[in-house]
Amino acid sequence: MKKIFIIAVMALLSASATFAFDSNDYKVFKVLNNEKKINSLSKYLNINDEQKEQLTYIFELTDKKLKTALENEDMAAADKVVWFNLGNVKYVLTDEQYKKYLLTVNMTVNTLNNNSEVYTAEK
Repeated sequence: MKKIFIIAVMALLSASATFAFDSNDYKVFKVLNNEKKINSLSKYLNINDEQKEQLTYIFELTDKKLKTALENEDMAAADKVVWFNLGNVKYVLTDEQYKKYLLTVNMTVNTLNNNSEVYTAEK
């Protein structure tokens, strides 16, 4: 299952490195940072109230940091924010919940880009 994690992370990073700097690649975290989406995600991941509170906080921080990075057009900082989010979410969730989270992030990125292809490590 570590392969799935590595593929998902590589997909996020390769997608941002393959294309010209595009803030659309980072919109996934803004989309997930609202009460309705967090509630849906909480149900899907089957998380408890404490985990939900921590996820909400992580998404708020991620959104603030990404906004700053994108305003400055700083791709390195934006990539660090992605790692910040993934690392902190991994700490809060169980392994099974985290795998579902990565799938959700990947599917949301694909939806936002109106692209039905799934990111792989080869991209």
